[in-house]
Amino acid sequence: MVDDEVGVRTALGRGLTAEGLDVVTAADGPTALRAALTGSFDLILLDIIIPGLSGYRVLEQLRAEGVDTPVLLLSAKDGEVDQADGLDLGADGYLVKPFSFMVLVAQVRALLRRREAERGQPGRRLRLGELMVDPATKQVAWGGRQVELSPREFSVLYALASRPDTVLSKDELLRMAWGGEDAASRNAVEVYVGYLRRKLQAVGAGHLLRTVRGHGYRVGATG
Repeated sequence: MVDDEVGVRTALGRGLTAEGLDVVTAADGPTALRAALTGSFDLILLDIIIPGLSGYRVLEQLRAEGVDTPVLLLSAKDGEVDQADGLDLGADGYLVKPFSFMVLVAQVRALLRRREAERGQPGRRLRLGELMVDPATKQVAWGGRQVELSPREFSVLYALASRPDTVLSKDELLRMAWGGEDAASRNAVEVYVGYLRRKLQAVGAGHLLRTVRGHGYRVGATG
C-alpha cells in the first residue's frame, strides 16, 4: 500500500490488517517500484500523487516490465480523463478519495478473488468463426492474424466472447472485466469498447462487436 501521508498509511494498514491481510507500506514512488518489481504481492494499492515517481509512472514501469500484479489506484482526482488514463496504463481499478473503507475492502476482495481465479483456472480457449481468444496465453487472432490487445482490452473481449450473441450491460462488463461495478466508471467501459472496436476494425473484424443502444454490447461470430 503506497501513500505519502503517514496518517493514511497507518489507518489503512491497520484496517486492512484487521481484515486478515498482510500489508507492506511504502511512502514514495521509487521505493514502491523496487518492491513491486519483485512480483511477490497479490495486490498493490497505489496513490497517484507520491514523491519521487508518480503512481502513473510506477504503474507504467511495472506493466512495461511484465509485472501483472493487480493495481488499484487511489486518487483525489475524480475526472473521467484521470480515471481513463490510469486504466489505460493497466490499472485494475480506480478509487476516488475520500472513500469509504468498506468500499475499499470490497474492491480489494474482488480483485483478490479475480487474481485467485486467474491463477487457478485460466479459462477455456474460445472460437467464434475466425476469431480465437486464448486466456492462457492472452492471445487473440482473427483468421490467423494476431490482434495486439492491452490486458484490459483482452478482458473485455473475453467477457463478451464467453457469452456469444448475448448482450452484456456496462455493469455486467464491469463485474466480469474489472472485478466489480465499483472498480471503474461506466465511462471506462465505453472507452475500452471503443479501443477494442478500433483494433478489431484494423484486422477486418470490426463487425463482430456491436453496440445495442440502451442495453450494452455483444460479440457474435457473424456480428
